[in-house]
Amino acid sequence: METLDKLERRITLTLSAEEIKNEVETRLKKLARTVKADGFRPGKVPMNVVAQRYGFSVQYEVMNDKVGAAFAQAAGEAQVRVAGTPRISEKEDAAEGQLQFDAVFEVYPEVVIGDLTAVEIERASAEVNDAAIDRTLDILRKQRRTFTERVAGEEATDGDRVTIDFDGSIDGERFEGGKAEDFQFLLGEGRMLEAFEKAVRGMKAGESKTFPLKFPDDYHGSDVAGKEADFLVTLKKVEQQNLPVVDDAFAESLGITEGGVEGLRADIRKNLEREVKFRVAARNKQAVMDAIEKAVTFDLPKALVDAEVERLVANARADLKQRGIKDADKAPIPAEMFTAQAERRVRLGLSLAELVRANALSATPDQLRAHIEEMAQSYERPQDVIAWYMGDQQRMAEVEAVVIEANVTDFVLGQAKVTDKVLGFDELMGA
Repeated sequence: METLDKLERRITLTLSAEEIKNEVETRLKKLARTVKADGFRPGKVPMNVVAQRYGFSVQYEVMNDKVGAAFAQAAGEAQVRVAGTPRISEKEDAAEGQLQFDAVFEVYPEVVIGDLTAVEIERASAEVNDAAIDRTLDILRKQRRTFTERVAGEEATDGDRVTIDFDGSIDGERFEGGKAEDFQFLLGEGRMLEAFEKAVRGMKAGESKTFPLKFPDDYHGSDVAGKEADFLVTLKKVEQQNLPVVDDAFAESLGITEGGVEGLRADIRKNLEREVKFRVAARNKQAVMDAIEKAVTFDLPKALVDAEVERLVANARADLKQRGIKDADKAPIPAEMFTAQAERRVRLGLSLAELVRANALSATPDQLRAHIEEMAQSYERPQDVIAWYMGDQQRMAEVEAVVIEANVTDFVLGQAKVTDKVLGFDELMGA
């Protein structure tokens, strides 16, 4: 075995041409027992006909099998962990009666993880307070609000639903998306540009107004970004919102059968605490992963990085297809835009594998069960969710990966220099 680069190796494989020939003949004879050909009964096709028709494919199959087996044996004897698929090329100067191949491949690096006790990590925590519960109640009320038309002459204000016609132009020319009829939106909720909402706010049903509006430089419509338009808007209807009262009937409408309003608040607290727990865990895991990446030093196998890039590109195409993008499979997606992300994933994957191996951090059956049960609590039929996970190996593998990452996170936080930071509820949820 030769070392070509830091992780790149080359092994020369030597095979017996006679052994290859004999194996090809053996397989062709076996194939001849069942092969069919016009003018011959099954199993009675002459060997020269079988060889002419199937010889090339059988030769290719035998060569693949023999070279693969020889490479696996050589790599095993050399005690190397092969990263990716080797590149095989036949040599022309082999001795008579022999076939020789060069197998060029990469090996896994020796993962060196630095002193974790010197790593500094900020560990987040957060609590659910009454203000968070009140804010959630407001959201639930808005989801069930109704609207009634305002008395003629009343001005549109924040919270009102307005129905408008608008017509915009830039330098006297209309533009795509600049005109609509019977368009509805809620004032004050940020769906429209602030200048547009400001112009409509205070108008009365039946009124029209012309006003200028400058589109932001980063506006999603590139044709109008950074340009100034003139809009004519006509307010056709103003409706005020009616929010339901938070009482026992409201709680019952949300599925709370016992406890009334207090039962509803307790249920909201329970759900928010579950969400906070997951978000805090995700934030702390991210901090730990960042710390691990800084603490490790080793070269990355290009084969693993390339494979991860391909996977990320495939995911990007699948996402475009799901969004309804036409010809998503042919969309030009530069692979290099995923290189840094792929390198991070490979580096962390190898690092986590070493930490798990060296510190016995594998997921236990009890941990897997506990994690699934916790996730299932947010569903109406938890037992069905538990059975859904437990009955599928791929889903269980995904759960196992999450639990292992949690084990690694707890282990590293137990080793590192940790600074605790209490986050406000809004800060956490907006993160």
